[in-house]
Amino acid sequence: MEPELAKHLFKKPITLKYPFEKISPPEGFRGKLSWDADKCVGCGLCVTVCPSFALEMIGKGPTAEFRYYLSRCVFCSQCVSTCPKDALKMTNEYELADYKPVVIEFKRGKS
Repeated sequence: MEPELAKHLFKKPITLKYPFEKISPPEGFRGKLSWDADKCVGCGLCVTVCPSFALEMIGKGPTAEFRYYLSRCVFCSQCVSTCPKDALKMTNEYELADYKPVVIEFKRGKS
């Protein structure tokens, strides 16, 4: 055991010093959801297919807005693959921990 200990005593550490050294997520990573209001037609398919009820639609049609319950989301990407207009995307944002449930309001810009 002593030779093994001596061998590793002077080597560089293998782990990263998180959060000071951040890693970039791999390709295809599914992080926090983003919504493009300009592409969304308000069909509600994303809300219907969500297995964890993380999306709630407020209103109907092209004026609809959404609530995204981040603490409910299982990052399965069902909503993204179902959207006929590609209005939803999964970002690379992964630092999502919080002490209280997070609700994100997706609102349309007022022109």
